[in-house]
Amino acid sequence: MKKDTLARRRGLRTALVAALLCTAGISGTSHAETLPLIPMPVEVKPAAGTFTVDAHTVITYAPGDKGAEAAARYLASELKRSRGLALTVSAMATPPRGTIALRTDPKAVVDKLDGYTLDVGTSGAVITSRGDAGLFYGAVTLWQLATSDGKQGAAQVPDVAIRDYPRFAWRGLMLDVVRHFRTVAEVKQVLDSMAEHKLNTFHWHLSDDQGWRIEIKRYPKLTSVGGWRIPPGAGTHGEPLKYGGFYTQDEIRDVVAYAAARHITVVPELDMPGHAQAAVAAYPEVVGVTAERPAVSVDWGVNPYLYNVDDKSFTFIDNVLDEVMALFPSTYIHLGGDEAVKDQWKNSPTVQAKMKSLGIKDENALQSWFMERLGDDLGKHGRRLIGWDEILEGGLPRSASVMSWRGVEGAIAAAKQDHDVVLAPAGWMYFDNHQSDRADEPSGRLSVLDLKRVYGFEPVDASLTPEQAKHVLGTEATLWAEFITSQRHVEHALYPRLDAMAEIAWSPREVKNWDSFQQRLPAQLRRYAALGIVPSDTAFAPAIHFKEDVPAILHDGKATVSLDNQTSFGTIRYTIDGSEPGASAHAYSEPFAVTLPVTVRAATFAPDGTRIAAARSRVIDPTALLTRHNGEFTKCADGGLGLRMPLLPDLGAMDTPVYDIDLFTSCWRYPKAPLDGITGIRVEAARLARNYGLAHEQSKVIAHPAKTAHGELEIYEDTCSGKLLASLPLPDGKALGQRFELKGALAATGGEHDLCMRVTAPINGPLYGLQSVELTGAKR
Repeated sequence: MKKDTLARRRGLRTALVAALLCTAGISGTSHAETLPLIPMPVEVKPAAGTFTVDAHTVITYAPGDKGAEAAARYLASELKRSRGLALTVSAMATPPRGTIALRTDPKAVVDKLDGYTLDVGTSGAVITSRGDAGLFYGAVTLWQLATSDGKQGAAQVPDVAIRDYPRFAWRGLMLDVVRHFRTVAEVKQVLDSMAEHKLNTFHWHLSDDQGWRIEIKRYPKLTSVGGWRIPPGAGTHGEPLKYGGFYTQDEIRDVVAYAAARHITVVPELDMPGHAQAAVAAYPEVVGVTAERPAVSVDWGVNPYLYNVDDKSFTFIDNVLDEVMALFPSTYIHLGGDEAVKDQWKNSPTVQAKMKSLGIKDENALQSWFMERLGDDLGKHGRRLIGWDEILEGGLPRSASVMSWRGVEGAIAAAKQDHDVVLAPAGWMYFDNHQSDRADEPSGRLSVLDLKRVYGFEPVDASLTPEQAKHVLGTEATLWAEFITSQRHVEHALYPRLDAMAEIAWSPREVKNWDSFQQRLPAQLRRYAALGIVPSDTAFAPAIHFKEDVPAILHDGKATVSLDNQTSFGTIRYTIDGSEPGASAHAYSEPFAVTLPVTVRAATFAPDGTRIAAARSRVIDPTALLTRHNGEFTKCADGGLGLRMPLLPDLGAMDTPVYDIDLFTSCWRYPKAPLDGITGIRVEAARLARNYGLAHEQSKVIAHPAKTAHGELEIYEDTCSGKLLASLPLPDGKALGQRFELKGALAATGGEHDLCMRVTAPINGPLYGLQSVELTGAKR
């Protein structure tokens, strides 16, 4: 990727933050749907008037009411952090007019400990609840009302009466800190955001093949060995010499206490019996099935290492869980259970003998027995096992709850067997999936999980009876971190999709409304800006298209441009002189004509004037029209582009060049290439790490025959069985992260054709990615 492309990405983020911070606040609201609240409360009754919150406003609580005091101090800290308002917090038996009062009342109107009432009038604001959690959530709602304009200083809070409580008991977010580690401070940032969205369960993924992240004093090598890996390309292009980290037990206690103060329960996850390579690397003689000591894995995906099922292994696991339970007071302990490839068990005479002695028929049933034994041990300590939906396959352990990720079917099956379930289906709740198909999305999975799809998810399937539906504890967003290498990328992946998820988890089904949600989002974007959070703007980002085919534009020197965005929300404003489009720029209403060369720039604005997407640009000139960049290539007929990879796996920056990859065919398609007069081709490419554990899928990787030692990039007309137009030898060397240029002649042809481009390098070596492909030789 060229330096100007990286600078352009940085500029997009800077521009978006600046725009959100400087936009004027919204006007007074007249009905519930326009109140700037996410998630939407159960009942909202607006009134005329406003209450001024300024430096003279006092937040009060009854003397001795610890829950009210904690919520009051939290509200004060949030207003200070986001609005710069320093309010006094004071114990008062009878608060005067003009204060914000928090009260615990066992006879409060909302008869739930996590429900609350919020009444705002000219005389002040009162939050009432039967429980500490309800007071806290009432404080969050008042904070949202006071910060919707994104400004500093005094706030005008609309008069309103709110009655509210959550729909689901489990409102979760999973953070994977194994694939890419997050510091304690970064974890706390996520917890702060969870609290501001009224989420209450932090699922902390702490062990996997690529690392062990929690100190276990009895087994120090889990972190000294299992906590670190040697990344592909170590020591080059900014890639660290080793990658990893872990949390000490004191740090774990600190995070658990920090979460508890925000009414968030931390549920730890230690993955077993699969995803065990880091543990086996540390103690192969204790937990390994074979005598082999592997390295901590650098491969994403599915790896072969399993926990053993003998007494030594269970003693190890029991000892580990004893220390885990001492650190985490949560009822649930997550023990994974997913993607356990059973080959090591199948090939072990000792394991097979164990199965025979137990009367276990197959390896899926062995996993069920394994998980049930651990669940029974947790039960003796008053805890409960929860695992991914694969634990259903060999028979569901008696006491287990299921977290359904492979769709909703696992949750339905478990609920019908009277087991509690949490919905985290990949098709709606896996936030490592891209939010759009835009070329400027960062590394991640190329499957698109857009904002509207998240918002449309319904956790309770219609096939469940009312009694079965009671087993649905709630829902959870998950953020796997194979491609999420920085905290900035965490923010991009989470927001604003977490707003949609929060409304699913909290609000009654009847009050959910997609149009209303979009109207309330600009206020949330202003809050993010005030807090220094940069959310993704791809739901609103303008896409710039032209109507005519490229040959016609090249011939006529003119194009008809159209603009749109993913959600069709907001007003797109544009310029054609390359200048920044502001609030007074042309408002797009219909396609418009341009004469080449031209630079079209466009940005999106909400109805209240907030810029909700940074400006995007498209240069329309002969060179640009004859060039395709990463993100504009499509899949070949027999393949599929599934991943957008960074230059190196652990660079730790969102601005790294990225490459769309087909792991199985190493093939791309340049669609509708205009080939009249074209005599050459220039390609910007890179050598990438092939760090993917494919397990039983490995046999599907296709090796294309090579003509030279290192292979070639072959260019074919229409399909890869068509006419060979060019064969560009790949450069010597194995250095990962190396970028290079390929140039060569293109066989004479004409008209408009797809180009099938494939790499013939050995499949036991690096992958290759294409950054851009330019057709050359045509008269300009």
